[in-house]
Amino acid sequence: MFLTGPQVRAARGLVGWSQTDLASAAGIGLATVQRLESQDGILRGMTDTIWKIRKALEETGIIFIDSDDLTGPGVRLSKPFSDNG
Repeated sequence: MFLTGPQVRAARGLVGWSQTDLASAAGIGLATVQRLESQDGILRGMTDTIWKIRKALEETGIIFIDSDDLTGPGVRLSKPFSDNG
């Protein structure tokens, strides 16, 4: 499966992470996250780096959704938010 810049930005938003948080969790540089997220389509970069981003976000409960004939790629949380403070 491929990842897109908008998917990564949306995933970060769902878990409330900054670009710095993602860079730290993935063990990559902030400039790398910024560069990859600025891409509108499929991420272009080192496969290992993209895998690290994906893994870091999936460990927070993000599920990456492939595009199909009806919808584009997306993200969702594996568990719903709890409003029980």
